[in-house]
Amino acid sequence: MVLRNYWMLLIWLLTVGLFLNVVIPKTLVTVEGKSEYRWGKFSAFLLVVPYIIWAGYRQGVGDTEVYRFSFGLAVDSLSQLPTYIASQSKDTGFYILNSLFKIFISSSSVYFFLSIAIFQVYCIVKTYRKYSSDFWLSILLFIISTDYVAYMFNGMRQFIAVCGIFACFGWIIRKDYFKTIVVILILSTIHQTVLIMIPIIFIIQGEAFNKKTMILILLTILVIIGVNQFTTFLENALKETQYNDILTSDVWKQDDGTNILRVLIYSIPMIFSFFGRKYIKDANDPIINICVNCSVITSLLYIVSKFTSGIFIGRLPIYTSLTAYILLPWLIDHMFEKKSASAVKFLMIGFYLLFFYFQMHFGWGLL
Repeated sequence: MVLRNYWMLLIWLLTVGLFLNVVIPKTLVTVEGKSEYRWGKFSAFLLVVPYIIWAGYRQGVGDTEVYRFSFGLAVDSLSQLPTYIASQSKDTGFYILNSLFKIFISSSSVYFFLSIAIFQVYCIVKTYRKYSSDFWLSILLFIISTDYVAYMFNGMRQFIAVCGIFACFGWIIRKDYFKTIVVILILSTIHQTVLIMIPIIFIIQGEAFNKKTMILILLTILVIIGVNQFTTFLENALKETQYNDILTSDVWKQDDGTNILRVLIYSIPMIFSFFGRKYIKDANDPIINICVNCSVITSLLYIVSKFTSGIFIGRLPIYTSLTAYILLPWLIDHMFEKKSASAVKFLMIGFYLLFFYFQMHFGWGLL
């Protein structure tokens, strides 16, 4: 059950995944008023079930053992719960989740990890099945970009919040802000960084590359120019929050920012979108418009993290970067003829594969 050979992450998708993609008939569904062919639920489940198991049975990767230790400390009776929660200084929702699972379901950390993985993968599959024109490619990009390992094997708590808001993608498209903000507030008890999505759900509305995104680009340039002033502003803004010691911590001081290669990789969707502006404007698809604007925010956050902190600021783009794997298949299919599109997809996969090897081998030592 434990993943020993991390090449299996890709081998499964490139063998069984491709077989399912070619052989299993697609289902006709309605997506925001339009009829589209999508993967069926059963074939989608077959595609992702190994990733649930591997995440659930993982060992010694990232902060897995920290979460395992935290789960071990969780109380196993309701009478102890109030005292235990009172002893937690931040993100109490996660610790309540730990304890309730331990009290009512199981004291096994493996089962707890499996349950979290099921929730996370369900949110991802639900959204990609409905909104991606190429579900298989979207899942492949999620895996090969190393987001899967980075967040399901490592940043599990934050990724609960990420997946929860990602599952609300339909509400964001339809501008159902009340429901979305309620979910964000609930998820903020798991990981408070999700609060960044409250302004973002308004900023990403409208046409691709609209005035709001242009203002963000200008602000990013100003942040880079005045990075010291930005750090002072951030310190004052965080003063009354649970993150008030971030800028004075040794982690921040020793952090030299996000690797430039990662910044470039996550800027690919925005760069593609810039060159495909004509096709995006002609389609005027609200789903794609939102994905494009999300890609702008992702790139800008990564650029800021390059000049500030890869550990703290560099973890924020995951809230918007998952939409890139809806955007890229659409862009390639609309910007290129059928034969050319296949070649571009092949080249893109090859490029991401190089990044996968670089990150997994040199970055994390897993290959």
